[in-house]
Amino acid sequence: MADASTDRGVPASIRNARFDVTGPVVPARELGRVHLLAIGGAGMSAVARLLLAAGLEVSGSDAKDSPVLRALGDEGAVVHVGHDAAYLSGVDTVVVSSAVRDDNVELVAARARGLRVLHRSQALASVAAGFRAVAVAGANGKTTTSAMTAVALDAAGLDPSFAIGSDVPPWDVNARLGEGEPFVVEADESDGSFLAYRPEVAVVTNVQPDHLDFYGTFEQVRAAYAAFARSRASGGLLVACHDDPGSLALAAEDRGSGRRVLTYGVDAGADVRLEEVLPAYRTADGFGARARIVGTDAVSRELVLSVPGHHNLLDAAAAYAASVEGFGAGPADVLEGLRAFTGARRRFEAAGTARGVTVVDDYAHNVGKVTALVASAIELVGRDHVRVVFQPHLFSRTRDFAEGFGAALAQVDDVVLLPVYGAREEPLPGVTSALIGDVVTRLNPQALVEVEADAATVPLSVADRAVSGDLVLVVGAGDVTRLAPQVVDALRRTS
Repeated sequence: MADASTDRGVPASIRNARFDVTGPVVPARELGRVHLLAIGGAGMSAVARLLLAAGLEVSGSDAKDSPVLRALGDEGAVVHVGHDAAYLSGVDTVVVSSAVRDDNVELVAARARGLRVLHRSQALASVAAGFRAVAVAGANGKTTTSAMTAVALDAAGLDPSFAIGSDVPPWDVNARLGEGEPFVVEADESDGSFLAYRPEVAVVTNVQPDHLDFYGTFEQVRAAYAAFARSRASGGLLVACHDDPGSLALAAEDRGSGRRVLTYGVDAGADVRLEEVLPAYRTADGFGARARIVGTDAVSRELVLSVPGHHNLLDAAAAYAASVEGFGAGPADVLEGLRAFTGARRRFEAAGTARGVTVVDDYAHNVGKVTALVASAIELVGRDHVRVVFQPHLFSRTRDFAEGFGAALAQVDDVVLLPVYGAREEPLPGVTSALIGDVVTRLNPQALVEVEADAATVPLSVADRAVSGDLVLVVGAGDVTRLAPQVVDALRRTS
């Protein structure tokens, strides 16, 4: 990864005001003993694992105990439940995410003592320095595309490192330090931190309005992705989705500057093209999708996935382009790896089947993800057999995109809306799940819509309505995931 000591022309309006993620990358060997705040989170635990694998002393704290926290302790980290300035004894570098508030007692103490304080992305960039990085960004699909790319590169014998926001089969961890040259990074655009990595290959799955709480306008979102594309190393490759207007516009702009660009998609103009697409079908042990993929060598090859959905075929095309065109991996090996990929955790993950009803747990939390998820489910079983339990994520996102969420959910006739999961946000006046429910009812008057449902009653009420052949989708980025196995249990109890 190339280093940089300036902001590389990144406008101040899209930079993270708390952290200079466009500044110089600190070599991992200079970090000393590292302490991570909120170490149990998906992104932070990945960094912790990589730092441990690199031979550094690692400690961390989190507000509550969790299996992830205990696993990190077993792997060699010193972990604490709760926050206390005393945990900083002997620490050289403190790592935080944007979700950690400035008044956190440990962060306040770290700054008072003059300790090095890094954003999670900066610490990750430190570990990835010296590798050939592929950074995957986009409003939708970046976790799956990152995981597919890691699996494809491994199948090609390139033994990649990776840091991804979900556990990846077959390793069943969210981060790994391999011995090969590639390093796959899921690059988070939500806070501008995806500008930290300076990748050799930059992948953009789509450019869509999201995280307006940080960017303010879609124009600023587009400017951030343009900066991300420019951040790749000299001679590096941009892989962009031809079928997404925002991503295609980015590719055209970048190609116009004389840089190396490849697009992928179903559109006939794509450089890596999908043909004969079958987006979703049942298999003997689950679901799948298939298509023909035509690379820059003009050879048509069969692409078969063990996960369903048009969006997953697009993600696989991106992984294929990054692996084959970016790293020279063999097409046959890459396709075999993609065939064996069983999905990142909470991405159309089957929680169980009872009474002929399959319950699917999915992390979808923005309009694009929810739309794609519902479309895949309808493709598999028909709209009459799809039931959705959705927990909106963030008050600002619910306020800004209620119409889009409602339009996606209105495609089915049974929708349960849990209260908004605020995460890092405080409630906003008048912003509740009812904003989405009103749209669903307006667009689909025949739909059964439960708004602000009590989570404790949801499993049994959904099980009572479900019939053989149904897909129950449990959807959201918050704690809704706990309901998926509860719905399966309720189905079994009512059989």
